[in-house]
Amino acid sequence: MLDNLSLLFDLAPVFNIQLLLDGLFIGAIFALAAYGLALVWGVMNVKNLAQGDFVIMGGYIAYSLGEWGIHPILGLPVAIVVMFAFGWAVYVLVIRRVIDRDLFTSLLATFGIAIVVQQSLNLIYGPEVKIAESGFGIRSALDNQLTVSDIKVVSFVMAAALAIAVVVFMKRSRMGQAIRATAQDPRAAKIMGIDTDRVYAFTFALNAAICGAAGVLIAMIWVIQPFYGITHSIRSFVIVTAAGFGNLPGVIIAGLGLGVAEQYSGFVMGAEFQQATVVGLLVAVLVWRQIQQGRLRQVVQ
Repeated sequence: MLDNLSLLFDLAPVFNIQLLLDGLFIGAIFALAAYGLALVWGVMNVKNLAQGDFVIMGGYIAYSLGEWGIHPILGLPVAIVVMFAFGWAVYVLVIRRVIDRDLFTSLLATFGIAIVVQQSLNLIYGPEVKIAESGFGIRSALDNQLTVSDIKVVSFVMAAALAIAVVVFMKRSRMGQAIRATAQDPRAAKIMGIDTDRVYAFTFALNAAICGAAGVLIAMIWVIQPFYGITHSIRSFVIVTAAGFGNLPGVIIAGLGLGVAEQYSGFVMGAEFQQATVVGLLVAVLVWRQIQQGRLRQVVQ
């Protein structure tokens, strides 16, 4: 670890720029998936433990299309449509029955969904890691000391475009307004004639579609495996917990920050500690939130 730290300082600032760029590129996709979790959590009060598995499903859709000769980028709208339908079906079959139950019940239900998705993907594709080949090149600068893959830049732009599209939809469309009204007060929204059950179904399906899009981008710049979903779920929980509900700028900043933190920790401590960093950050955020709540209660008293 000390050797890696010394290398990081000896090659600075070039190597720091490399880690920073890689972190920002992957962090944008983390933020996209986390925004979907923030929607479900804020509107339905459901902590979706299958969030990361929805992301991996989207990645396997891109991988499958690539195997059939279709470029993974063209699989993005396919993944959005397929995952939207899948999310709606999951809501009707499972989530609708637990949405009014206690927190533990919804956690168990979504955890069960995650296990089913993981094992299904494992049976279909096997446990080996996969990647959706984009065929894009790699650009270099500063005498090849700094490299940037074209697909990372494309994925960053597409993640930003998707995030903007979701925000515009939430602000301008009637369904988006219904979702925001339901999130503020479900009972009042129902009295005003809003079909809250349909809003819940659409919200959960929209989250699945967002995860599917994020999975396509991840499959092109990273690797996917049936049991990698839990790491993406933890990332989303870290980002949403740190940013808070309805705070899109906070989600973006937390997602980008998490991506950078992972890149640095992976280089300094080794790839095997990269996921440990995510878990450590989750614990730190939860402790920090608890301290803040305690201080707020003291002020109120």
